[in-house]
Amino acid sequence: MEKFSSDIRLVSQRIQQIQHSISTEEATKTALIMPFFQTLGYDVFNPAEFTPEYIADVGIKKGEKVDYAIMDQGQPTILIEAKSIREPLTKHDSQLFRYYGTTQAKFAILTNGDTYRFYTDLETPNVMDTVPFFEITLSTIKDNEIKELYKFKKQEFNVNTILSTAEELKYLSAIKEQLKTQSQLPSDEFIRLLIQDCYQGIKTQTVVDKFRPIVSKAFTQFMNENMNERIKHVISGDSESSTVSVPSSSELEAENSIDEPGIDIPSQPSIETTQEEIEGYAVCDRKGVT
Repeated sequence: MEKFSSDIRLVSQRIQQIQHSISTEEATKTALIMPFFQTLGYDVFNPAEFTPEYIADVGIKKGEKVDYAIMDQGQPTILIEAKSIREPLTKHDSQLFRYYGTTQAKFAILTNGDTYRFYTDLETPNVMDTVPFFEITLSTIKDNEIKELYKFKKQEFNVNTILSTAEELKYLSAIKEQLKTQSQLPSDEFIRLLIQDCYQGIKTQTVVDKFRPIVSKAFTQFMNENMNERIKHVISGDSESSTVSVPSSSELEAENSIDEPGIDIPSQPSIETTQEEIEGYAVCDRKGVT
């Protein structure tokens, strides 16, 4: 696993170094996609294992081809549709969707050489899901993603093992995306949920709109403070003499400060001092009366 992680990190570095010099789909395949699958342990120069231009006839359409198919005992197990690294992957899954239903492949991958989207048929058997259960961007890949990617390594590949975690990965990814969205632009429902115990007034639309930037700021500060606490815990566990520069709460507030409209929260009425009382106090002060 350590060697695989190191190899994937090298692939990630390579993408960062050469992606701006690649402009076509063919160059993307040669420079990025094929080396990636080599890292996964596949012999990309053996058409019996890694078949280019695999024919996947769709209905009355004959000669339809998917860019690559990873084969096992003469049958495709993974279909791969490749696009140029200059192309976003939106709206390209429909082509792969058609191919998936005509083969025995259990998985399909849509890629532009940097982003890889992994699909299966969790919703309806033999019908490719419209949402990938796993997605990575190699140039910014994370350790937990390398761990999941390891399951697609040739020597580790097992359909049942991957399917057993595919559903969890799919919904985990969707929930993380929702959390990201809510942290940046909280929805009305999310705001009402968070303020129901701390704001006792009527949650009108005006109140919700006023709380929106506060909720976003609170979300960001919570994540920062939680991360800093974890860092301090790790450092203190390694060495009591070790120190780490952790932003103070005031620095975090300055970093995350935003212009916020005020919230009208009921408070105790203020005490007003009359002019007569002020003058009386001044007289008493001059006479030394307390």
